[in-house]
Amino acid sequence: MDTLITLAAGIAIGAIALVALRRVFRSGKSMAEHARIDVIAEQVRAVGRLIGLEVSAKEIATATKGFSWLPPLLLSQARVAMIFHFEKQYGVDLTRLRAQDLEDLGEGRYRIHLPPIEGSMRMVDVTPYDIQDGRVLGLLEVIPVNATTQKALMSKAQEQAAKLFETSDHRYEAEAQRSIERQLKSLQAMFGVQLDVAWRTSAPALAPQQSRSETPDPLSTA
Repeated sequence: MDTLITLAAGIAIGAIALVALRRVFRSGKSMAEHARIDVIAEQVRAVGRLIGLEVSAKEIATATKGFSWLPPLLLSQARVAMIFHFEKQYGVDLTRLRAQDLEDLGEGRYRIHLPPIEGSMRMVDVTPYDIQDGRVLGLLEVIPVNATTQKALMSKAQEQAAKLFETSDHRYEAEAQRSIERQLKSLQAMFGVQLDVAWRTSAPALAPQQSRSETPDPLSTA
């Protein structure tokens, strides 16, 4: 009997101490916060893209982990909700232009054959919206929301954003073509020439000595 009383008292004291510590951690009044920022990597490269259209999108993604059939008072599910901001640019790669892509039609008139429109999507911002660990009786955290869970959520959000853009890619590419044509025609008066714009149906393959391998940015996939 004495053992049971001692055990119950120990559990009660532990629960009270846990609640007190959690309140201290949440308030942050007695704890100093330190932040350290390190430069991990930096990449600089020259690009020759002429951007015709830029589209921004925002997505709120939510993931849960745990046992949904249990009452929340007994065991709550871990939950993470994040707001993702995506940006996709539609433009042409001017480095693909060749000498034969510019035709002299005479009398100050030229025709330029541009490569197809290319889209490049990247994640520009991530904002945590709601992050909650799974708890037993609302006290003990037994299902943490770790980096693996957040990374999986980011991957799913990118896939959904890519599908969202794909449904409107045809319309966006047409708008980008019109925008680029306007940009080029606005420059022709400065050179005293008349410029006609034509679009190639496919990008020419690079010669073996010109081929290049670039590691794509994981946040710039669609």
